[in-house]
Amino acid sequence: MRNSKFFLTTLALCGMLAGSAFASEGPVIGAVNLATCVNESKMGKKEQENLQNLQKQMASMIEDTEKELKEISAKFEDSEYLDSLSPKAEEELKTRFQTLQEDMGRYQNQYYQVMQHSQYQMYQKMSANIAKASEKVAKQKKLDYVVNKEACFYIRPDLDITTTIISELDKSFDLESKGKKLSDNSEDAPLNAIEESSLENAG
Repeated sequence: MRNSKFFLTTLALCGMLAGSAFASEGPVIGAVNLATCVNESKMGKKEQENLQNLQKQMASMIEDTEKELKEISAKFEDSEYLDSLSPKAEEELKTRFQTLQEDMGRYQNQYYQVMQHSQYQMYQKMSANIAKASEKVAKQKKLDYVVNKEACFYIRPDLDITTTIISELDKSFDLESKGKKLSDNSEDAPLNAIEESSLENAG
């Protein structure tokens, strides 16, 4: 009976020691703040700049259409001006007004679609580059995992590798910027999107 108790005690102690050793050799996890990488890296700032330029271009098209709509609307309220028009000219003005209204609705719809798609593309691109940088940093620091810091309630400060990741992103940006643009958004992107939609509607 005494031997049996000794055996069980020894077995339990060995189990505790084994568990302790296993825990000490557990995975090393690093964390990176995705939002900080987007906001503070050269790559992220450039992508946000491209997105803002696209937004301005789309907004400009809507503002120009809205301005012309107001001008025509003011003409309809001017009885003297309407009296000076021939029936054909007045009909053309009404047709133009109706066309602009349709364009306005289409532009507004496309604005939200294009912006949502562009934002999605930007974050997909940044996530892919952050993943690539994380793999490189993980090998350097011998980390087993790199997780998004926003998913953690707490991370030990020395395991936060956001600054190192940003440095890697900046290096990649400097290399890429020499030979090609970082974003596929060209100056004609909004116009192309609207023209394609117009062709589809016409078909």
